[in-house]
Amino acid sequence: MKVLVIGGGGREHAVCKKLAESPKVDALLCAPGNAGIAQVATCVPEVKATDVAGIVALAQREHVDFVCVTPDDPLALGCVDALEAAGIPAFGPSAYAAQMESSKIFSKNLMKKYGIPTAQSEVFTDCAAALAYLDTQSAPIVVKADGLALGKGVVVAQTIDEAKQAVREMMEGGKFGKSGARVLIEECMVGREVTVLCFCDGRTIVPMVASQDHKRVFDGDKGPNTGGMGAFAPSPLYTPEVARRTTEEILLPTLRAMNAEGFTFKGVLYVGLMLTADGPKVVEYNARFGDPETQAVLPLLTSDLMEIMMAVRKQRLDESMVRFEDKAAACIILASGGYPGKYEGGKAITGIDAAEKRGATVYHAGTKLIDGQLVTAGGRVLGVTATGDTLRGAVDAAYAAAREIHFEGAHMRSDIGSRDC
Repeated sequence: MKVLVIGGGGREHAVCKKLAESPKVDALLCAPGNAGIAQVATCVPEVKATDVAGIVALAQREHVDFVCVTPDDPLALGCVDALEAAGIPAFGPSAYAAQMESSKIFSKNLMKKYGIPTAQSEVFTDCAAALAYLDTQSAPIVVKADGLALGKGVVVAQTIDEAKQAVREMMEGGKFGKSGARVLIEECMVGREVTVLCFCDGRTIVPMVASQDHKRVFDGDKGPNTGGMGAFAPSPLYTPEVARRTTEEILLPTLRAMNAEGFTFKGVLYVGLMLTADGPKVVEYNARFGDPETQAVLPLLTSDLMEIMMAVRKQRLDESMVRFEDKAAACIILASGGYPGKYEGGKAITGIDAAEKRGATVYHAGTKLIDGQLVTAGGRVLGVTATGDTLRGAVDAAYAAAREIHFEGAHMRSDIGSRDC
């Protein structure tokens, strides 16, 4: 099979590497790809992930047999719909089903209607009404932009004034464009967060190993939110009892709710959980593989990812075809100095070979080649993943490898997984 992967980050590098292992995959393309993905796939940098028409044309021109659409934006834009309409098999949800991520209000209304545990919330389309509501509330409190915002549309406000500022920036200041025209204000749930990525074919939902992400830029979960500074799997917090309750109270009810509302979700459903004193509750849904959780989860997958994706599309998913190694994995993100704020690109990168000699896998997120020199080209630059028999072993191995890599201004957290080792 000739397979095309859409996207160009660390998540897509992890997906490409796993697909390249499949005996079913004869040729692999990626649009737009990056310098690391180019080692396992033919990259097509001129076709951007949001260029739906360009993606369809590329797939037709290259006689692609299957397309995996991984990022949130092309899913929300209907990339899977367009590919399928052109007779090209694709992995991922329809644009309508992708509203589970592209509209927090859509998914929150679904949870409310079907009694799926989540935070109490109110929806606002008028800034003055939202500010007046905040005067009746206490902090901490959460403000969320309704639409996609590169993982940065959520503010956990520690004061009401901070919450009001977030509302004004979203609704009046246009901080996230149309995505912030409507906001969700919800109670701040207390507990630890866990991510459960699930393969879902509309009939069957199969969870992968649970993972934990680190969103804040600095050690001790301080500083602004990022797209993720590291992750590890499996999560020791996701005990058999938590897994049972999550399946019975959240995963299966979500599957039934989506079907009852008349849309079939086929792809990866990301379920962000808060483990509260009352049990697991949904923080958010995403409609695709998480980043950087994927870089910690897929290295543990022993099944054929291509086989799973084909089964999901044909609604033939079976729990027995999703198998994971009984080990742990940790991913450390190396970011540009200044991220998630302003940063400079074009910094020369060295030490990747030394990191890989330590047995780690280095996933490229924001890199490119200029005259043969690998340089930085994004906020999150690399994800260094290592596996081990224990979480402690995986974390130590990942950090040992990450320290081999250098570029000007490189920043990484030093406490990924330390609280749970």
